[in-house]
Amino acid sequence: MIDTNKIKMRYEDAKARFEAIGVDVENAMATLKNTKISMHCWQGDDVRGFLNPDGDLSGGIMSTGNYSGAAHTPEQLRQDADKAFSLIPGKHKFNLHAMYVDTDEKVDLNEIEPKHFEKWVEWAKEKGIGLDFNPTFFSHPMYKDGYTLAHPDSEVRNFWIEHGKRSRKIAAYFGKELNEPVYNNFWVPDGSKDNPIDRLSPRHRLMESLDEIFKEEYSENYTVDTIESKLFGIGAEAYTVGSHEFYMGYGISRNKTILMDAGHFHPTEVVSNKISSLSLFSDKLMLHVSRPVRWDSDHVIIMDDELQEIMKEIVRNGLLCRTAIGLDFFDATINRIAAWVIGVRNAQKALLKALLEPTEELREVELNFDFTTRLALTEEYKDLPFSAVWDYFCLEEGAPVGLDWYEEVKKYEKEVLTER
Repeated sequence: MIDTNKIKMRYEDAKARFEAIGVDVENAMATLKNTKISMHCWQGDDVRGFLNPDGDLSGGIMSTGNYSGAAHTPEQLRQDADKAFSLIPGKHKFNLHAMYVDTDEKVDLNEIEPKHFEKWVEWAKEKGIGLDFNPTFFSHPMYKDGYTLAHPDSEVRNFWIEHGKRSRKIAAYFGKELNEPVYNNFWVPDGSKDNPIDRLSPRHRLMESLDEIFKEEYSENYTVDTIESKLFGIGAEAYTVGSHEFYMGYGISRNKTILMDAGHFHPTEVVSNKISSLSLFSDKLMLHVSRPVRWDSDHVIIMDDELQEIMKEIVRNGLLCRTAIGLDFFDATINRIAAWVIGVRNAQKALLKALLEPTEELREVELNFDFTTRLALTEEYKDLPFSAVWDYFCLEEGAPVGLDWYEEVKKYEKEVLTER
């Protein structure tokens, strides 16, 4: 049983300590409350979707494990997401892929329309959450020879171009209905398993295909187009058409928002070190916060150094208002709802920790080349009790404190998930 008085006492003590070094704790919590994390639908069903849930995964997609309780219908996925959101402080967003249609009509990816997602919009309105979207360029028979938008066959390309256009229309529909921008992310898995002779032509075809998809203008009040690079994927180990360099050039030249996924780079590269550079050339940016283990394995995010560095970079440079934060991992070896809750709460914790840093003082001593003071302050800051502020934030938001959320997940697993 949580002792609310002790939580409040610890918070007041922590608040005094943070305020002593110039941190506005109440403002930090208000900022955290107003920051929406985009929770990804594909953790709940192992990236199967409902367009063809029995089909084989392809396009570098793989979810390992067979933990019981995966969602098999849109209703089950919404039910599971509801449970996860109830255990996370604040109001957030749910990130849908196009293959998560909710309709009795037999429909293909190049035929989808807003009407096939009306139930998702009704649910989002009822729960007071936002939506994001993604066209699905994988797990489909028209993903041929490892290519979609970059395929040399125009029939294949045209199928996917039409899908991209329809996805943008659906994202704009979400934005109008929910009265907030929907980030619509284009990730295209095209590539080659072994070394190609011609790396240029597929990139030229991808560029032309994207140009055709993006011909129609949509207001960014409703939807924001984002484009996501990747270093490699399963079956595309040697060459990925949509590399980081490709999308940096494309995004900046076409005024599209660039999305960086924490697992989509070389093992020694980190997204945190790229954020400030990208911010100089792009009004907006989006992140997929994931955790690579040796490669782009999309593990559930933990409070590791890189997660904290990502949030520090955003806060220290005043970029939170320009940055959309989404999660991207899928793990079928553990309870899927627990994965969601751990991931979103860790993203929030890392952001809160960054918001509680005495940034202005650190910036001032650095500007004066006082690196000794900078090191002393940053090391001492690590010991300050940010967790007491986090517990109080959860209490204020009506979310479970500490591990109380896990008891709810275990109860839900016993009563709901194991019955599927």
